[in-house]
Formats: sequence, C-alpha cells, structure tokens
Amino acid sequence: MRAKDKSALSYLYDHYSGALYGVIHRILKHEDIAEEVLQDIFLKIWDRIDQYDSSKGKLFTWMLNIARNQAIDKTRSKEISKDQKTKGIDSLVHTIDRQDALEQNIDGIGLKEVLNKLVAEQRFVVEHLYFKGYSQSELAEEFNIPLGTVKTRLRSAMQQLRSIVGA
Repeated sequence: MRAKDKSALSYLYDHYSGALYGVIHRILKHEDIAEEVLQDIFLKIWDRIDQYDSSKGKLFTWMLNIARNQAIDKTRSKEISKDQKTKGIDSLVHTIDRQDALEQNIDGIGLKEVLNKLVAEQRFVVEHLYFKGYSQSELAEEFNIPLGTVKTRLRSAMQQLRSIVGA
C-alpha cells in the first residue's frame, strides 16, 4: 500500500469491505449512503496509508476506526438529518431485511466470536460504541451508565481483546 500498489488496495477491498460496510451500515442505516461512505473510506485509506503505524495496532483496527469515524461524521451531516425526516416505511423494511446479511459479513472475519469472549458489560459497550455508532457520552446518557464506567469497561475490553488476538 505504501508503494501505491493498486493490487494491495484491491486485496484490502476484497477481504475487508464486507466487514467495514457492515459497521458503516449499522451506523448509517441507509444502503446508498453506506456504499458511498465505504468508497470514500478506501480512498482515505489509500491517501493516508503513511499515517498507519503498525506498532499502535493492527491494520484492520486502523481501517475500522476510519470507517466508524467517517460514518459517525456522516450521521451528523445535513444530508442524513434531512433524510431521517423523510425516510419511508419501505426503506425501514429493507433495512430490517438486510440486517441478517450484515451480521454475516462481520461474522465472516470471526469478530463476533472474539467479542463473545468478553464479559457481557464489556461486549455491550464495544458493540454500541463501534458497531452502533454511539459516542461514549451518548451511551452513558441513553443507558444511564456513568461515563467513567463506560470508559473503564471500554478500556478493560480493549485490553482483553488485545490479549485474545495476541496483539
């Protein structure tokens, strides 16, 4: 990737686009916009590959953070807020129908199996922060969990995940 070899980008897209799309779609809940954001993410990965530091974490984690942040930014855009006001029932039904397929994409890389090794409280925090697009303060407020507890559970979960995957 750093040598700007297009086959490397193709490899990443082929192997990780499904999982990244699943995360993006869970946050945005709109297929067309999720696909657009996915394309933007791979362009951003291509442009910013020099910023990736393997000593700080795995490449997939870095890409996942870019995807998650981009999707959250998109939810705050005027385009999404306007769309949410006019979203029809047909779109909602389509979203529900696609939910199983999206879970299969994430399961395809074994992520769900790894997350199931966490205690329930840690898994809940990770799933809501990374797959459902909550910020730490939003999660704390909506589920009436002290913000410090959310942060502690996330930190503990990340430590546990690092030991599980051997990072």
